[in-house]
Amino acid sequence: MSPKGQPRRTRTARLARTLAVAGTGAAVLALPLFGATGASAATPAAPVAVKTATYPNNLDGWIRESLAVMAKKGIPGSYNGIYRNIMRESSGNPMAINLWDSNAAAGIPSKGLMQVIPPTFATYHVAGTSFNIYDPVANITAACNYAAARYGTIDNVFSAY
Repeated sequence: MSPKGQPRRTRTARLARTLAVAGTGAAVLALPLFGATGASAATPAAPVAVKTATYPNNLDGWIRESLAVMAKKGIPGSYNGIYRNIMRESSGNPMAINLWDSNAAAGIPSKGLMQVIPPTFATYHVAGTSFNIYDPVANITAACNYAAARYGTIDNVFSAY
Protein backbone atom coordinates (compact mmCIF):
# COMPACT_ATOMS: atom_id res chain seq x y z
CA MET A 1 0.00 0.00 0.00
CA SER A 2 1.02 3.54 -0.61
CA PRO A 3 1.53 6.00 2.21
CA LYS A 4 -1.97 7.49 1.56
CA GLY A 5 -3.75 4.18 2.04
CA GLN A 6 -4.41 3.60 -1.66
CA PRO A 7 -3.41 0.34 -3.33
CA ARG A 8 -0.17 0.75 -5.19
CA ARG A 9 -0.44 0.48 -8.99
CA THR A 10 2.24 -1.34 -10.84
CA ARG A 11 3.76 0.00 -13.99
CA THR A 12 1.90 -2.46 -16.17
CA ALA A 13 -1.43 -1.55 -14.57
CA ARG A 14 -0.80 2.14 -15.29
CA LEU A 15 0.15 1.34 -18.89
CA ALA A 16 -2.94 -0.80 -19.41
CA ARG A 17 -5.20 1.93 -18.02
CA THR A 18 -3.52 4.55 -20.26
CA LEU A 19 -3.97 2.38 -23.36
CA ALA A 20 -7.59 1.66 -22.48
CA VAL A 21 -8.36 5.37 -22.14
CA ALA A 22 -6.46 6.26 -25.31
CA GLY A 23 -8.04 3.37 -27.18
CA THR A 24 -11.51 4.42 -26.11
CA GLY A 25 -10.89 7.96 -27.35
CA ALA A 26 -9.63 6.70 -30.71
CA ALA A 27 -12.64 4.41 -31.09
CA VAL A 28 -15.02 7.27 -30.37
CA LEU A 29 -13.27 9.40 -32.96
CA ALA A 30 -13.27 6.58 -35.51
CA LEU A 31 -16.96 5.67 -35.15
CA PRO A 32 -18.29 8.57 -37.21
CA LEU A 33 -15.84 7.73 -39.96
CA PHE A 34 -17.00 4.13 -40.17
CA GLY A 35 -20.67 5.04 -39.92
CA ALA A 36 -20.63 7.63 -42.70
CA THR A 37 -20.39 5.27 -45.64
CA GLY A 38 -23.33 6.48 -47.70
CA ALA A 39 -23.53 9.76 -49.59
CA SER A 40 -26.55 10.77 -47.54
CA ALA A 41 -24.54 10.51 -44.33
CA ALA A 42 -22.38 13.49 -45.23
CA THR A 43 -23.74 16.93 -44.53
CA PRO A 44 -23.09 19.24 -47.49
CA ALA A 45 -20.92 22.22 -46.67
CA ALA A 46 -22.57 25.60 -46.81
CA PRO A 47 -21.35 27.73 -49.70
CA VAL A 48 -18.56 30.04 -48.68
CA ALA A 49 -19.03 33.65 -49.67
CA VAL A 50 -15.99 34.97 -51.48
CA LYS A 51 -15.48 38.64 -50.79
CA THR A 52 -14.03 40.53 -53.70
CA ALA A 53 -12.54 43.94 -53.19
CA THR A 54 -14.37 46.88 -54.63
CA TYR A 55 -12.64 50.12 -55.45
CA PRO A 56 -14.06 53.59 -55.95
CA ASN A 57 -14.13 54.88 -59.51
CA ASN A 58 -11.59 57.62 -58.88
CA LEU A 59 -7.82 58.07 -58.93
CA ASP A 60 -7.33 56.55 -55.49
CA GLY A 61 -9.43 53.50 -56.42
CA TRP A 62 -7.66 53.02 -59.76
CA ILE A 63 -4.23 53.11 -58.11
CA ARG A 64 -5.28 50.70 -55.35
CA GLU A 65 -6.87 48.28 -57.83
CA SER A 66 -3.76 48.42 -60.00
CA LEU A 67 -1.60 47.70 -56.97
CA ALA A 68 -3.76 44.63 -56.21
CA VAL A 69 -3.31 43.34 -59.77
CA MET A 70 0.41 44.11 -59.63
CA ALA A 71 0.78 42.22 -56.35
CA LYS A 72 -0.84 39.13 -57.90
CA LYS A 73 1.46 39.35 -60.93
CA GLY A 74 4.66 40.18 -59.03
CA ILE A 75 5.04 43.67 -60.49
CA PRO A 76 6.78 46.03 -58.05
CA GLY A 77 5.59 49.55 -57.31
CA SER A 78 4.10 51.73 -54.62
CA TYR A 79 1.10 54.00 -54.31
CA ASN A 80 3.36 57.05 -54.03
CA GLY A 81 5.45 56.11 -57.06
CA ILE A 82 2.35 55.61 -59.21
CA TYR A 83 0.63 58.76 -57.94
CA ARG A 84 3.74 60.91 -58.55
CA ASN A 85 4.03 59.70 -62.15
CA ILE A 86 0.32 60.12 -62.88
CA MET A 87 0.35 63.71 -61.63
CA ARG A 88 3.36 64.53 -63.81
CA GLU A 89 2.06 62.75 -66.92
CA SER A 90 -1.69 63.47 -67.00
CA SER A 91 -2.71 65.37 -63.84
CA GLY A 92 -5.03 62.45 -63.12
CA ASN A 93 -7.03 62.65 -66.37
CA PRO A 94 -7.61 59.10 -67.70
CA MET A 95 -8.56 60.51 -71.14
CA ALA A 96 -5.38 62.58 -71.52
CA ILE A 97 -3.64 62.40 -74.88
CA ASN A 98 -0.39 64.09 -75.85
CA LEU A 99 -0.62 65.47 -79.39
CA TRP A 100 2.58 67.53 -79.43
CA ASP A 101 5.64 65.42 -78.43
CA SER A 102 7.91 63.25 -80.58
CA ASN A 103 5.64 60.22 -80.21
CA ALA A 104 2.68 62.25 -81.46
CA ALA A 105 4.79 63.55 -84.36
CA ALA A 106 5.54 59.91 -85.23
CA GLY A 107 1.80 59.13 -85.21
CA ILE A 108 1.71 57.24 -81.89
CA PRO A 109 0.60 59.70 -79.21
CA SER A 110 0.87 58.90 -75.51
CA LYS A 111 -2.50 58.18 -73.90
CA GLY A 112 -4.17 57.77 -70.53
CA LEU A 113 -3.17 58.38 -66.93
CA MET A 114 0.43 57.24 -67.37
CA GLN A 115 0.81 58.50 -70.96
CA VAL A 116 1.62 55.14 -72.54
CA ILE A 117 2.00 54.76 -76.30
CA PRO A 118 -0.08 51.99 -77.90
CA PRO A 119 2.86 49.68 -78.81
CA THR A 120 4.19 49.82 -75.23
CA PHE A 121 0.70 49.25 -73.86
CA ALA A 122 0.24 46.20 -76.10
CA THR A 123 3.65 44.77 -75.18
CA TYR A 124 3.32 45.27 -71.43
CA HIS A 125 -0.43 44.71 -71.09
CA VAL A 126 -1.18 42.67 -67.96
CA ALA A 127 -3.56 39.73 -68.29
CA GLY A 128 -6.83 40.28 -66.46
CA THR A 129 -6.99 43.99 -67.26
CA SER A 130 -8.83 45.71 -70.10
CA PHE A 131 -7.27 46.03 -73.55
CA ASN A 132 -8.51 49.65 -73.68
CA ILE A 133 -5.52 51.98 -73.27
CA TYR A 134 -7.80 54.58 -71.68
CA ASP A 135 -8.94 52.17 -68.95
CA PRO A 136 -7.27 53.60 -65.84
CA VAL A 137 -6.36 50.28 -64.21
CA ALA A 138 -5.10 48.75 -67.45
CA ASN A 139 -3.08 51.88 -68.26
CA ILE A 140 -1.47 52.10 -64.81
CA THR A 141 -0.72 48.38 -64.65
CA ALA A 142 0.81 48.22 -68.14
CA ALA A 143 2.92 51.33 -67.45
CA CYS A 144 4.15 49.86 -64.15
CA ASN A 145 4.94 46.56 -65.89
CA TYR A 146 6.99 48.49 -68.48
CA ALA A 147 8.73 50.54 -65.77
CA ALA A 148 9.56 47.36 -63.83
CA ALA A 149 11.16 45.80 -66.92
CA ARG A 150 13.10 48.94 -67.83
CA TYR A 151 13.85 50.65 -64.49
CA GLY A 152 13.19 48.00 -61.83
CA THR A 153 10.02 49.69 -60.57
CA ILE A 154 7.81 52.71 -61.25
CA ASP A 155 9.25 54.08 -58.00
CA ASN A 156 12.54 54.68 -59.87
CA VAL A 157 10.89 56.88 -62.53
CA PHE A 158 11.16 60.61 -61.87
CA SER A 159 10.75 62.02 -65.38
CA ALA A 160 9.22 61.10 -68.72
CA TYR A 161 9.89 57.46 -69.46
